[in-house]
Amino acid sequence: MTQKDPVEPDIVARALAKNRLGVPSVVFFGVAGAAPLTVIIGAISATYAIIGSTAVPIAYVAVAGILSLFTVGFVAMSRHIVNSGAFYSYISHGLGRVVGVGAAFVALPAYSAMQIGLFGLFGSAASGILAAFGVITPWWVCAIAAWLIVTVLGVLWVDLSGKVLAVLLVAEISIVLIYDLTMISHPAGGEVTFTSFSPAPLLTPVVGSLLVIAIAGFVGFEATVVLSEEAKDPKRTIARATHWAVLLAALLCSLSAWAMAVNTGPENIAATAAEHQTDLVFFLVGAHLPSALVNLGYLLFLTSVFAALLAFQAAVSRYQFALGREGVLPSLFGRTHPRTGAPLAGSITQSIIAIVVLSMYAVAGADPLVYLFAWMSTIGGLGVLILMWATSAAVIGFFARGRRRENVWRAYLAPFLSFLLLSVVLTATVIGFGELLQVDGDSIFQWLIPVLYLGTAFVGFCWAWIMRAARPEVYAQIGRGTEHKTSILADAGFPRPLHAADPVGAARSGYPY
Repeated sequence: MTQKDPVEPDIVARALAKNRLGVPSVVFFGVAGAAPLTVIIGAISATYAIIGSTAVPIAYVAVAGILSLFTVGFVAMSRHIVNSGAFYSYISHGLGRVVGVGAAFVALPAYSAMQIGLFGLFGSAASGILAAFGVITPWWVCAIAAWLIVTVLGVLWVDLSGKVLAVLLVAEISIVLIYDLTMISHPAGGEVTFTSFSPAPLLTPVVGSLLVIAIAGFVGFEATVVLSEEAKDPKRTIARATHWAVLLAALLCSLSAWAMAVNTGPENIAATAAEHQTDLVFFLVGAHLPSALVNLGYLLFLTSVFAALLAFQAAVSRYQFALGREGVLPSLFGRTHPRTGAPLAGSITQSIIAIVVLSMYAVAGADPLVYLFAWMSTIGGLGVLILMWATSAAVIGFFARGRRRENVWRAYLAPFLSFLLLSVVLTATVIGFGELLQVDGDSIFQWLIPVLYLGTAFVGFCWAWIMRAARPEVYAQIGRGTEHKTSILADAGFPRPLHAADPVGAARSGYPY
């Protein structure tokens, strides 16, 4: 038996904490990222008010179907690749290293923007709640308080964050179900109607906007795969958790959208939503529930946003860890806290970026709901949608080289269908991006953000080409994670093993450029 060299670097020993998370904890991270109560109170109410369509419930069902197709191939690939880089790693394996690095350069600003935008929503909501108790506090003070807690939890044990999310999400889901049952049990005209689930409105011109807004409500479910290296039995845990995260988010959002229409009557929901906006749900249940439960809903709305902040902090920091470990970013990002196993540099970097942006918005006096939350969330959502679209293509490319014991449905049919459907949604998003930001028709922002993402991806392509030419041993490790025990950390003071991988050897093993 060959004895291991005691000084040879072992990436598993210098990696994220192992066997920390079971299926429930990973589900909590995925659902927390989707933030169902935030979507229900904010996005669904706004969709009814702005678009004026009664098809919101069926739109969420349709998007759940699209993402369920996407998830089939996504989790099939997760059984063969365990890497906290998630989309970046999958795209590297399916479409090649160059495209994978470009995807990483899209992922980092996208997830960072999503999280930073949520600080604006948290600060605004918390400031409003405190004002109701007579405490006048600027939104940015509340946002910085949340930032401080998220920063601390981001460098502690991941299972501690999972337990925090568990408590918050159980309470959040419970209040959503109570509100839904209350609205359904008090239908307009005394009759429960299911007309909101009619697919006919999906054939109208508003379908593009409906699907785009609905799919943004699911962003965050894919955070389950980012935690794959910290999960117990990841090849099973991640698959189950991802399916559950999509199903729970779909159930809560579609049920709540339908319950609102039942309570007001489908013909009245748009006008009622336009009048009450984000207070719509509280207005509808306020006449039937004790004030304590209504006030609890406001509080849980706040914790819902906080849970999403924590989930996105975990996602961003683990992307940076994966890139640092493989040499795409400086090796400092590939190190973890010696006790907690948390990606220290990545978490701190995201916190620094967040506090700088929050400070700029506070000094500028910009509206935190419109220009921080709405804009940053929409911009980040576009980036994640691009990643999902590219990943669906990567799944096809990955299994085209061999099904690896997956059946035809998981390896070919479902990924191909999801790629086609996500192509339609992405095209509609890019064409109507100005409408999503609610800017004038001649605004530069109608096309600037998609172009910036394209430019960012191209910078990633160039960086990959540079690594291929200048540091082929680093280039060979892109997307591999813990697939081999050696890592780029060997360049930072550890002996380089004689059998270091090379691009040619990687290509021979079925791993594309």
